[in-house]
Amino acid sequence: MEKSGTTPIYEEIDLNRFKNTVSTSHDDDDPSSQLPENVENFSKIIESRIAKCNSGETPTRLGKMTEEESFFLEAVMHLSKLTNVIAKSPSGSTLLSRTNIVLKRAMTFMEEELRTLLEDFGGNSNSKVDKKSQIEDYPWYPPEVVTRMNRIATTMISAGFETACCQVYSISRRNAFYEQMKMLEFEKINVDDVQKMSWDSLEGEITRWINVARNCSNTLFLAERRLGESVFSASPMISQSLFNNLARSIVIQILDFAEAVSWTKRSAEKLFKYLDIYDTIRDLIHAISESLSINDCEHELKSEILATRDRFGDAAINIFNDLEISIKNDAARTPVPGGAVHPLTRYVMNYLKYACEYKDALEHIFKEHAATSPSKLKSSVDEAESESPHENVVAETTPLTVQLMTIMELLDANLEAKSNLYRDTSLRDIFLMNNGRYILQKAKGSTEVRQVMGDTWCRRRSTTVRQYHKNYQRETWGKLLQILNHDGMQVNGKVTKPIVKERFKNFSTMLDEIHRTQSTWVVSDEQLRSELRVSISAVLIPAYRSFCGRFRQYLDNTKHADKYIKYQPEDIETLVEGLFDGNPTSMARRKT
Repeated sequence: MEKSGTTPIYEEIDLNRFKNTVSTSHDDDDPSSQLPENVENFSKIIESRIAKCNSGETPTRLGKMTEEESFFLEAVMHLSKLTNVIAKSPSGSTLLSRTNIVLKRAMTFMEEELRTLLEDFGGNSNSKVDKKSQIEDYPWYPPEVVTRMNRIATTMISAGFETACCQVYSISRRNAFYEQMKMLEFEKINVDDVQKMSWDSLEGEITRWINVARNCSNTLFLAERRLGESVFSASPMISQSLFNNLARSIVIQILDFAEAVSWTKRSAEKLFKYLDIYDTIRDLIHAISESLSINDCEHELKSEILATRDRFGDAAINIFNDLEISIKNDAARTPVPGGAVHPLTRYVMNYLKYACEYKDALEHIFKEHAATSPSKLKSSVDEAESESPHENVVAETTPLTVQLMTIMELLDANLEAKSNLYRDTSLRDIFLMNNGRYILQKAKGSTEVRQVMGDTWCRRRSTTVRQYHKNYQRETWGKLLQILNHDGMQVNGKVTKPIVKERFKNFSTMLDEIHRTQSTWVVSDEQLRSELRVSISAVLIPAYRSFCGRFRQYLDNTKHADKYIKYQPEDIETLVEGLFDGNPTSMARRKT
């Protein structure tokens, strides 16, 4: 070929004088004469490497990059560049056929090499390794193996075999990820099977699902993204695309189960698992937002995740609404024996205590709900402000606080109605005191409930319980103390025995009746029971001792004086200590 006025196109390629395998050209040589020789040199390097590996002469499972393999990859790169030059040459058809055949063989070989490295050095087959350590070390590739995979991937992409490279990598990593999920006991369960499961069985499946999803969010997704960035460091867009596709397929599988659970019939007992799922999906959203590139597909995926999360948020809102309705409709015709804590009070307070352990999730759920229906929040805040205008209630009031206050108010109203089932006014006060104290102690005993309700609410509740205490003491013991009043003991300025006898007899009779009745009443809270006894003794014993000291002398010489003076002041404390223990029937009903 004669030289024209322009430089021949194949001279524009830098052949790089590859490791002495390329002939050194001289100024008087025709450049076109070197092209077949260079193609042949590179082809021999490539075919020699493939032949040695196929014959077993060179181990194919060696993780570290060897000099021979480095020569092989460089030869593929150069041959690929020469192919581009030859393809533009009008007389290079025969040579092009030769290079295409060699490159296809090289690509097939490199595909297998990459697959081998991905599958044999990732540790998936080591079932004896502790699950936790496998998770922490995932995906377990030694640095030299990652380097070797990087060189192969870079060569394949540069040589125009991006699709084949990505396909091998994608399939291998997806299989490895699924294997990891299987190791974590994740199984695909269809919607019909979820619907048919008992709640006990489904709870176990949810627990396993949460473990898988959280491992994906906290460890596996991040590890996969970093691996892809290392293997495809020269092609960040390819790395991101591969990770996006992998993450999307995994997330869809994770969401399938969650969506199936969200369609099951809701009930109060399911709230806590629903909130576990809600929190898990929130973590998943964060992990996806941190890892995925922003494009239409990822926006769509995030929207799907949010929609699934919101279904559990809505379920939580509805469960609380159901709780409100159940409290309103919990009517009773028979009072709890002994004025003890009502089962409804125990259920509601224990339920709220466990619910508040999910305070952050519930705050988020009710905050979003309040944004769409703010009227309920405003009315409750206004009510709280009107009750305590000088305290900073509004600043601390959250949508969750409003929800709990609503439930507390409904419970109070229900208990007030139930207290009217007691004919004895004093027993009514004991019932309200017992339940009020239980509510207060449950709130104080839970850091989360106290944080939600606030100290102002606790102080108001304490005041209410003390008022029940005062009402009880006035109703029961006020009447007895009236008998011990010194007024009316004299007739014409003199104390008369008949009046003294009547007063002592009336006192003993009323005290016996109180003891007989109220020893069957129940005060479960030990501190409250002690406070009641102490407060009773504090007013009754001094008053009785004073009465005895002033008027007993008028009966000292009377026949059968003990018929009227049945108790000594010291006996009163013993009688008081026997109050509120409950009879055997009521004691059997009591719970700790």
